[in-house]
Amino acid sequence: MVNDAPSPWNVANYVTMVRIAMVPFFAWALLTDGGESVAWRIVATIVFVVAALSDKVDGYLARSRGLITDLGKLLDPIADKLLVGTALVLLWWPLGELPWWVPVVILAREFGITLMRMAVLKYAVMPASRGGKLKTVLQAVAITAFLLPHAGLPWLTVIAWVVMVAAVVVTVVTGLDYAYQGWRIRRSARRTSPAQA
Repeated sequence: MVNDAPSPWNVANYVTMVRIAMVPFFAWALLTDGGESVAWRIVATIVFVVAALSDKVDGYLARSRGLITDLGKLLDPIADKLLVGTALVLLWWPLGELPWWVPVVILAREFGITLMRMAVLKYAVMPASRGGKLKTVLQAVAITAFLLPHAGLPWLTVIAWVVMVAAVVVTVVTGLDYAYQGWRIRRSARRTSPAQA
């Protein structure tokens, strides 16, 4: 019997791998000259934006060309969380531009929901909600605004904080919603499963 499953070594997964490979360069650019270099902050911002947008590219390629693979399902969330997590953590420490609770709240939600999705995967697949997609966009925009050099631009700092607070709120609300959905899936599965002898 011919195996028609797509090879894991395909263009969609290559894009994901490139996104992962961009993270160290992004971190290096952001921390150059202690984060005080305007030029390198702009470079870091561009790299972050390109890497974030590549998530849409690999997803489109995988769906449109039938290239969805187990490797892609594994690498894609790792790439996303690595990029966002690196940006948030470095903006907190050593740059000190974010308070500690911002990366803690966002990353705790991201990893917690990922683990919960894996736990209920044998019962049902939890698709991304509109709120989850809004959360992703807000996080990307907020991080981009914080990455840009703010010297002489107090209005940019205000915008960055407004969007970041919105991102944190949506992150928490959607996290609670996903947790409730996961609880319902587990409860439903236990009710419908046959009694153990």
